Amino acid sequence: MQAALAPFSPPSSSASSTTPASGEALRVLDDPIEWPAFSHLAEGDPATGRWESQTVVEGMHCAACAFTVEAALLQVPGVLEAQVNAANRRARVVWSAAATRPSRWFEAAAAAGYPLLPASNSSARERRARDLRLALWRWLVSGFCMMQVMMYAYPAYIAQSGEMTADAAQLLRWASWVLTLPVLFFSCGPFFRSAWSDLRHARIGMDVPVAFGIGITFAVSTAATFDSGGVLGAEVFFDSLTMFVFFLLTGRWLEARLRDRTAGSLDAVMNRLPDSIDRRGAGGDWQRVAVGRLAVGDVVRVLPGEAFPADGVLIEGNTSTGEALLTGESRPVPRTCGERVLAGSHNLSATVQVRIESVGEGTRFAQIVRLMESAASSKPRLARLADRIARPFLVLVLLAAMGAAAFWWRADTGKALMVAVAVLIVTCPCALSLATPAAMLTSAGALARGGVLTSNLQALEALAAVDTVVFDKTGTLTGDTPRLERVYCRQGLRPGDALEIGAALGAHSLHPGARALVNAWNAQFRTPPAWAVTQPAELAGLGLEGLLCRGCVDEGTAQRVRLGSAGYCGVTPLKVDAPQVHLCDEQGWIASFVLAEELRADAASAVAALQAEGITVRLLSGDRDSAAREIAARAGIEFAQGDCKPEDKLEALWRLQAEGRQVAMVGDGLNDGPSLARANASFAFGNAVPLSRARADFVVLGDALEAIPRTIAQARRTLRVVRQNLAWAAGYNALCVPLAVAGWLPAWLAGLGMAASSLVVVLNAARLAAPANAPAGGAGR
Repeated sequence: MQAALAPFSPPSSSASSTTPASGEALRVLDDPIEWPAFSHLAEGDPATGRWESQTVVEGMHCAACAFTVEAALLQVPGVLEAQVNAANRRARVVWSAAATRPSRWFEAAAAAGYPLLPASNSSARERRARDLRLALWRWLVSGFCMMQVMMYAYPAYIAQSGEMTADAAQLLRWASWVLTLPVLFFSCGPFFRSAWSDLRHARIGMDVPVAFGIGITFAVSTAATFDSGGVLGAEVFFDSLTMFVFFLLTGRWLEARLRDRTAGSLDAVMNRLPDSIDRRGAGGDWQRVAVGRLAVGDVVRVLPGEAFPADGVLIEGNTSTGEALLTGESRPVPRTCGERVLAGSHNLSATVQVRIESVGEGTRFAQIVRLMESAASSKPRLARLADRIARPFLVLVLLAAMGAAAFWWRADTGKALMVAVAVLIVTCPCALSLATPAAMLTSAGALARGGVLTSNLQALEALAAVDTVVFDKTGTLTGDTPRLERVYCRQGLRPGDALEIGAALGAHSLHPGARALVNAWNAQFRTPPAWAVTQPAELAGLGLEGLLCRGCVDEGTAQRVRLGSAGYCGVTPLKVDAPQVHLCDEQGWIASFVLAEELRADAASAVAALQAEGITVRLLSGDRDSAAREIAARAGIEFAQGDCKPEDKLEALWRLQAEGRQVAMVGDGLNDGPSLARANASFAFGNAVPLSRARADFVVLGDALEAIPRTIAQARRTLRVVRQNLAWAAGYNALCVPLAVAGWLPAWLAGLGMAASSLVVVLNAARLAAPANAPAGGAGR
C-alpha cells in the first residue's frame, strides 16, 4: 500500500504530445497500485469494488463541453457515475473495478476530444501553467495585430471623397489582411480546434458559433479585398474581426486566471505534501525516499520549511507548525516533543524527528483533500439547470443567426452575413453557464481558507435559507474533550484502578467522554493501561462494550464491561449537576466518572450573532436534561432539550421541518450522523471527528464556533451573487439579441459584449473570495 501513494507520471515521450498519455502510457493507470494516487474506494468499503476518481479535463471551455465529457464517460461499460464541472474543469468518475479499468474511460474522454489527467498528477499543474502562458501569447499577438489593423482602417473612416486613391485604399486592405492572418491561424487556434472537434462528433459547443462568426467575417472581408465587386460586397471587417478576437481572448484569459485562483484552495491543500523526505535507515543513517514509500513506524527528519509527509508524533526536537489550511489556525502552533503533527502542515522553526503513525488515506490530510475534491466536482442545482438550458440555447442561436441572415440577404448580402456573425457571437451562453459554479467555487475556496470545508456546493443554497440552527452540546458548544473531575467507585476498588479500566475501554472510542478518561490516565501515569480489550463495539449515543482481560490468553476468562450512559450501564446516575460516564461489568456497577465541561470561549457571541440575524437557536443533547439546560443558559440559548437519543434528535428535526423551518444541524459527527444527514444543511464540528465519517455538508477544522454564523453569512452573500449573475446573463441576452438581429450591433461590439458578460460574471463571483464577517457584515438576506 505504500507504493500506492506515488503519483502517476506518464513516460517522457508523451510530454510533447497533445494528449497527456495514450496507448501504453495509459495502461500504467490500470495497475491497482496506482489507483489510490487519484482515487479512493467509494463508501470506503473494499467489498463494493467501486472506486471514485478525480481527474482534470483538458480542452474544456463551457457547459456544453462538460455534457460531452459526461456522455463519453457514461458510455463506457463499468462507469457508474460521471460529473464534470465546467467552472474548474474537474471530473468525478465512479467506476466498478470488476467491469472496467481507468485506461478505458481515459481513452473514451480523449476520443471525444477532452483528454484527462489524474488530479494528483503534477504534470496537470505544469500543463495548466503552460496553457496560461500560451493563452497570454495568443492575447498579445491579437492585441498587437488589432492595433495595427485599426491604424490601417482609420484613414478609411475619416477620409473624405477623393482624399485617398483607390491604390492607397487597396494597399491598406492588403496590409490589414496580412496582419489578420496571425490572429486567424495562431490566436484563434483554440476556437477552431474546439469547434472542429464538436462538429466531428456531431455536437454543438459554445466555440461553434464563435468559430463560424470568425470564419464568416474573414471570408467576407477576404472576398471584398480580392474582388470588391463580388456578391459579398466591398466592405472589409478586419478591424472588427481582430478587435472581437482580442476582446474574447482578454475575457478568456482573465477567466482562466480567476478560475486558477479560485481553484487554488484545493491545489494548495493537495500539493502540500513534499515529494521526498529523509528517512532513518536500519543502521541509523538518513536516506532520501519518496513520500509514497513511507510506512507506519518509520522515523523521518523534517527540516525547517518542509511539510510533514504524514501524521505522526515528534520524538526529537521542538518546533512550531503552520496549520492554516488544515485546522483554520492562522498563527504558528507550538509543537513539543511527544505532540502530534499533521501531514500537510509546515515545519517552521527547527529540524525535528517524527515517528509516522498514519500514512495515505489514514491521514487527516487525505480526508480533507477528499472532502475538497468532492466539493470541487459537485454541481449545484442552479448550475445543473443552467447547463441544461445552455445546449438547446446554442441550437436556437444558430437558428436565429440563419434567420437573421435570410432576412437581410436580399437587401445586402455582406451585411446579412455580418448580422449573422453578430448574432452568433453576442448570444453565446458562456455567462449563463459560469453564473452559479463560479460564485459557489469562489465561496467554497474562501471558506476553506477560513477553516471551513464545503463537501457539497448545493448546501450553500440550502444554508442561505436557514432560519433555525440546532446545536449538539458535548464537543460542539463545549470543548472537544471534557476534563475528568471526580471518580466514584465500588468498595474495594481504588479510583486509579477504575480509571485504568475506563481508559483501556475508552481508547476504542472517539467520544469526548471516553477521550477524557484516556487523557486523564495518560496525564497521570504516562504508560498504557495494563488491561487489554478485545471485541470492542460502540453503540452510538449510548456507549461501548468489550471483553476485558489482564494477561489472559483465553478470551473465555475475560469479563464483559460497558462504558457509557447510566441507562446503557444499568446504573443510577449520581446526583451531581455535571456530565457523567459510568462503568459496569456483569456483576454490576464499577465506577462513575464526573466530568467538567468548559463552554467554548466564543459560544455566547456566536449564538448572539445568529440570533441577531433572526435565526432561532436550539440545543439538543444526549446528556442529562439539567446539564443541557445549564450549558444552554450560559450560551444564551432559550430552547434546550436533554436526554436525547439519536432517534430523539432526528424526531426533533422532523418536527421543526414539518413546521416549515429550514434547519442547520451542528454536531460532533459521532452520534449525530442521522441528524446531520436529515438537516437541510449541517456542520461537523470538532477536530476529533474523522472527516471520512462525517456526513455533514460543512466541516469546521478549527475550534471557533463563530465559523457557523460566518459561513451562513457567506452562503447568503453567495446566493445574492448567483442571482445577480443569472439576472445579468439573462438581461444581457434579452437586450443584445434584438439589437444584433436588427443589424445595430457590429461584430466587434458583439465580441466585446460577449467577453464582457462572462468577465462581469467571474469578477462579480471573485468578490466572494473575501469571507463574510459575522455577525452582520454580510449575513443579511
